[in-house]
Amino acid sequence: MNMAVKQNISVFKFQGIISIFVIFCSYVFACRAQSYILDDEKGLGREFDGIGGLSGGGATSRLLVNYPEPYRSQVLDYLFKPNFGASLHILKVEIGGDAQTTDGTEPSHMHYEDDENYFRGYEWWLMREAKKRNPNITLIGLPWAFPGWIGRGKNWPYDYPDITVYYVVSWIIGAKQYHDLDIDYVGIWNERNFDSKYIKLLRYTLDKHGLERVKIIASDNLWEPISLFMMLDTELRDVVDVIGAHYPGTYTVADAVKTGKKLWSSEDYSTFNDDIGGGCWARILNQNYVNGLMTSTISWNLVSSYYEDLPFGKDGLMTAQEPWSGNYLVESPIWITAHTTQFTQPGWSYLQTVGHFKHGGSYVALTDGLGNLTIVIETMTHDHSVCIRPPLPGFNVSAQNATFSLKGSFSTLTVLQVWYSRFDFKTRKTTYFKQLSPIKLSDGSFTLNLNVDEVYTLTTITTGKKGSYPKPPDSKPFPKKYLDDFNVRNPSFTEAPYFADQTGVFEYFINMSDPGDHVFTLRQVVTQRPVTWVADADQTISVIGDHSWQNMTVSCDIYIETANKGGVFVAGRVTKGGGEVRNTKGIFFWVFADGTYKVTNDLRGEIVLTEGLSGTRAGVWHTLTLRIEVSISLSSFRLRLQWHLSLC
Repeated sequence: MNMAVKQNISVFKFQGIISIFVIFCSYVFACRAQSYILDDEKGLGREFDGIGGLSGGGATSRLLVNYPEPYRSQVLDYLFKPNFGASLHILKVEIGGDAQTTDGTEPSHMHYEDDENYFRGYEWWLMREAKKRNPNITLIGLPWAFPGWIGRGKNWPYDYPDITVYYVVSWIIGAKQYHDLDIDYVGIWNERNFDSKYIKLLRYTLDKHGLERVKIIASDNLWEPISLFMMLDTELRDVVDVIGAHYPGTYTVADAVKTGKKLWSSEDYSTFNDDIGGGCWARILNQNYVNGLMTSTISWNLVSSYYEDLPFGKDGLMTAQEPWSGNYLVESPIWITAHTTQFTQPGWSYLQTVGHFKHGGSYVALTDGLGNLTIVIETMTHDHSVCIRPPLPGFNVSAQNATFSLKGSFSTLTVLQVWYSRFDFKTRKTTYFKQLSPIKLSDGSFTLNLNVDEVYTLTTITTGKKGSYPKPPDSKPFPKKYLDDFNVRNPSFTEAPYFADQTGVFEYFINMSDPGDHVFTLRQVVTQRPVTWVADADQTISVIGDHSWQNMTVSCDIYIETANKGGVFVAGRVTKGGGEVRNTKGIFFWVFADGTYKVTNDLRGEIVLTEGLSGTRAGVWHTLTLRIEVSISLSSFRLRLQWHLSLC
């Protein structure tokens, strides 16, 4: 016992954070340390499936593709490179459906029934980059929305399940055929109703196409009613491999456990990535298994790479929202992830001996079955680990001594590597993922003096590393002067840099019919309302720039393709995006194919400031210019507008 206590003291002297009182307590009250046994003699717990990040739901990685090198590759390394940063085991992506799915729209591989293009968007690229860094990474696809032709005029994907299955399976086949990507899991419809007939047909069709290895997750919503349906329907239970729940609050339900299926928190976190967000992530990564037997936790979102003024700004594992400057931020959730991911792999197993400490916090232990052992400990306090959802019931955590006794095949271990993080909310001298001196075991036991808001990893694995790159460029606002003529003959991506589609899809388009200056264009290509996930706007819109701008001039050459009913607008000072985009305010200058114009204060076009004749018509290029000047004083607010229209 004395040897264990002395080792404990030497570790904390190395950190430089103990006091005389702590040393005194270590000696005087060591006998009061609570004991915890880690043992594999009676078998193992559930198989561990990995920790992951989610790109999509929607357009959350939109700006990442526009980062210049080497900064783009550095961000990717922090996310995916083994033994460097987060070292993620899983990448889950949205199967784009041409509709708004939280922070933007992601393009479908099939805008229309007779259209197939497996190079649209950036999720293909992201999966390739993840695989390049970690060939063993698990890939998951999940639809949020579907192109309109799937619903045949209804906002519902299940009336013609064979069509929906064909669409989803085509995406999986295209991933392999065009990008050599093997999709490991596929979901049903994010946070919306499932259909048992559809799920069974999906399994049948996957098998028919030689895709038996692709497993099904259902239903990416709540534990119920999918768990009950599976209990009552043996055929459904047979075809579903994983029950995936969102934001479960670390708990599951009895029916889900009774199915005998893998249980995942298939979307979780969704919290601002400051230190409280890091604390949230530390707590749920452990307690999702301790409380709920969940063997995988996936963060929404992977990386905050969208305009911060869109919904859920900076809710990713790290932040990369300024491709124009190259600036990015490696946030605390990256290093909290590393505490688990760098010292485990999918296929390892949890021990049955996991749980809560007497004075708060939790511990898990995992093994590869070959002699390796990893223990992850967290002592996050309530107020420093609140996630955005669900509400967190009260609990208490206090400093404590914990003695671990290793039994079974681990009883002969003599040393463990130690990695340590501590959130310091008083002095802000926070420590992230620091390697400490190895801890020596005495007769298979060791004691730790645990403070609050700490994370430990103790492991036999010796390959852990805190990777780093030189400091990226300083943060800068979006350029005040920006011009794009879309003159890109072979673009790497279908979207123009920095444009964030909020309703509709805007793609590079080579206009071979134009003999003049408008061969290279950006074209809105969705003409049928999708099967939506939220209430998309009735008008297509893409945003770019800085939400804080007040005085500005926006000018664009525009071409109306639809005679009589077609129209185009440019706008400034747009207030909303994401799921609230249809309610956005701003200054909108509209022109229509019937020769009229109007200026409105909203995207709906209902708050009309002025209107009249414009002479615009379809099939002709026009230059549309909107100038906004704002004058603010203590006693008044003035808005001056100018708009101009000319033939190109």
